[in-house]
Amino acid sequence: MNIADGVARDGFAIVPDVLTPEEVAALRTVAANADWARSTRGNDVFGARNILAVAEIAALARAPAVMTIVRACIGANARPVRGIFFDKTPGANWPVAWHQDLTLAVAEKHDVDGWTRWSVKSGVHHVQPPVEVLERMITLRIHLDDNDAENGPLKVLPGSHGLGRIAGERIAGLRVEMQEQTCLADAGSVLAMKPLILHASSAAKSPRHRRTVHIEYAPEGLLPAPLRWTH
Repeated sequence: MNIADGVARDGFAIVPDVLTPEEVAALRTVAANADWARSTRGNDVFGARNILAVAEIAALARAPAVMTIVRACIGANARPVRGIFFDKTPGANWPVAWHQDLTLAVAEKHDVDGWTRWSVKSGVHHVQPPVEVLERMITLRIHLDDNDAENGPLKVLPGSHGLGRIAGERIAGLRVEMQEQTCLADAGSVLAMKPLILHASSAAKSPRHRRTVHIEYAPEGLLPAPLRWTH
């Protein structure tokens, strides 16, 4: 089964060896030193927003090996539209509840039918679009560390991306009906996933870095006027 078929059926696919060890090491250095909007607990950085503004991350988002995955899943005219950085460390190690990714980052706020729950995060407008918009997008999680059973890897409910926007009270039932899968992956691999797939992660049993570059992609022309992407 190819990547696109796996994503269409299950809502996700893991692609190994997308980045070389040298590329991974360079990105770890970027993550440590980049001037971006960091989220911290104590001295530990557990996340950052708006990371497509960093030249090295923007280049990664459009690298041929990365774009090959994106284009297979959502078409040749796709582009990166948001980047986020995640980590788990001894001082910033907690579980993430089951959820869907329902929010987009846009340049300005405009009243558009069906676009709701506006907010501002790190100075950027965020909004929940109609579900049909999210169905046409893909997210890549680019792993800068090994994701093993001990350091809080992502868990997914395969096939849940096909259920639309899922009410919170339904999630517990779906966890019984659907078999969860843990996404074990090596550094340099990429997890391609649909925004609507239910996913979560446990606190790490053995806390250490679990650095992930999360990049969202959309086909050109997806936003209704006058909305614009931030990048």
